[in-house]
Amino acid sequence: QVQLVESGGGLVQAGGSLRLSCAASGRTFSSYAMGWFRQAPGKEREFVAVISWSGGSTRYADSVKDRFTISRDNAKNTVFLQMNSLKPEDTAVYYCAAAGSSISIYVPTAERLYDYWGQGTQVTVSS
Repeated sequence: QVQLVESGGGLVQAGGSLRLSCAASGRTFSSYAMGWFRQAPGKEREFVAVISWSGGSTRYADSVKDRFTISRDNAKNTVFLQMNSLKPEDTAVYYCAAAGSSISIYVPTAERLYDYWGQGTQVTVSS
């Protein structure tokens, strides 16, 4: 089992920045690719970003590319999502998730490939 706890959400004006954190406990954090997803009101949950367990590979949704950066600190069992130039359409509940794999460049984008999920943290961007 892996337990995931997100933090860092809040209210920010458009153009501002936030840094989300996801702390993991339980099984070996470094053997999991870590992803961020989000769900806006009335919409389905969507992929945002993912980082491989080695940290060497990342993927981003087109909507956040060049604005968001995912990173991880395996020594601290934590994954981060730095969000810059925030827009009102970024308003959502943000979830982190863990996907187990032995492949160091594994960067899944589909929800069904993830084994564990956090409870989410609210991000609200005002115009």
